Amino acid sequence: MKHTWFKEWGWFYRPVSWQGWLLALLTVAFCLQTFTAIDRHSHSVSDTLYGIFPYWVSACTLLAWVASRTSERLTR
Repeated sequence: MKHTWFKEWGWFYRPVSWQGWLLALLTVAFCLQTFTAIDRHSHSVSDTLYGIFPYWVSACTLLAWVASRTSERLTR
């Protein structure tokens, strides 16, 4: 039997186990760390947005991929 980490919640996935919550919190911590590191050296808002974009998109894509592989499928 497969252990469910996430459940579908509209277009998103909601963590339902400690593994899912840990992965979600690690992703948020990574995004906050990259934001503070990049914002420290940027000169404008657009510099910050261009700097964090590749990191945040990669992290959120990886989280969504893991969530889709470890989620409970809803039958419609």
